[in-house]
Amino acid sequence: MDGTKQPPNTIHHAYDMPRAIRAIQAETKIMGFQMASEPAVGALLKTLVASKPGGTMLELGTGTGLSTAWMLDGLCMEAKLVSVDNDKAVQAVAARHLGKNPQLTLCCTDAGEFLDALEPMQFDLIFADAWPGKYSHLERTLSLLREGGIYVVDDLLPQPNWPNGHQRNVDDFIKHITAKPGFETTFMGWATGVLIASRIG
Repeated sequence: MDGTKQPPNTIHHAYDMPRAIRAIQAETKIMGFQMASEPAVGALLKTLVASKPGGTMLELGTGTGLSTAWMLDGLCMEAKLVSVDNDKAVQAVAARHLGKNPQLTLCCTDAGEFLDALEPMQFDLIFADAWPGKYSHLERTLSLLREGGIYVVDDLLPQPNWPNGHQRNVDDFIKHITAKPGFETTFMGWATGVLIASRIG
């Protein structure tokens, strides 16, 4: 060690990967699915769900199950995870590798309709990785958090797969949620850009 500090972007983090990750990654690549969350986001989710022993978590946007695997890895024995996606073929990858876990409920349905059907204050953590729950149905989604609950979103820094004009959606979302009463919110330049909001009232 020469005492020289490494710039943050040269630091490589090692994560204790969930057992199913490699197989899910392989299928994800074969399918050409390009909307999966990064390992850095997964590791953060694992830590956050571990802070909610016995809690009920909601994931909006299962995808192929990469972030689902991380969240399951952080659950205590009494905790549960509900994961929603409207793409049966994509969610089937998660079902093959994670579906036997009794703590996981996979729902293949429209996330907006799913959110509308729920009673308020049901979840201890919500990871919104789909359009509903982030850019639509935001108020409904936040109403589902219990006091002390955590709301997490990623992909808030510019991404290669963003459609034209999407930056405005992101800017409007961040402006709205950071001004919302009853929540403490932090935006972080972590991975693809993560926002965490905790319900305080």
